[in-house]
Amino acid sequence: MGMAVETHTIELSTKGSGHIVDLTPKVREILEHSRIESGIACLILPGSTGVVTTIEYESGVLRDLSEAMERLVPRDQPYHHDRAWGDGNGFSHVRSALFGASFSFPFTDRKPILGTWQQIVFVECDNRPRKRRLVLQLVG
Repeated sequence: MGMAVETHTIELSTKGSGHIVDLTPKVREILEHSRIESGIACLILPGSTGVVTTIEYESGVLRDLSEAMERLVPRDQPYHHDRAWGDGNGFSHVRSALFGASFSFPFTDRKPILGTWQQIVFVECDNRPRKRRLVLQLVG
């Protein structure tokens, strides 16, 4: 018997760079209604200016994350991408590449295996509001 695969989408609108969205409730809802009970899930942004990661969704640590991203990859530095395209989002591409545009996790009993204070989040890195379509693929 082969593995079962399900593919779902999560759509959201962001306010631009620094906007962090808790995806955990939507992920839990999708898993709850899945025909796959246990397996591995991968959540990915098909794009190059956003981050999918995990963190405690608490205002202080969210601010810490945003400030750390700004220190590591400042938006006010010159980027070769900006010279080539003129869209001012070179920093967005670099942040996405460094932090990653996907997150994989196991699930069992149709529930994600996450720590008590661990949520799955999307971090908008682009310099403008965006409509995003993420893909959650379940294999089990």
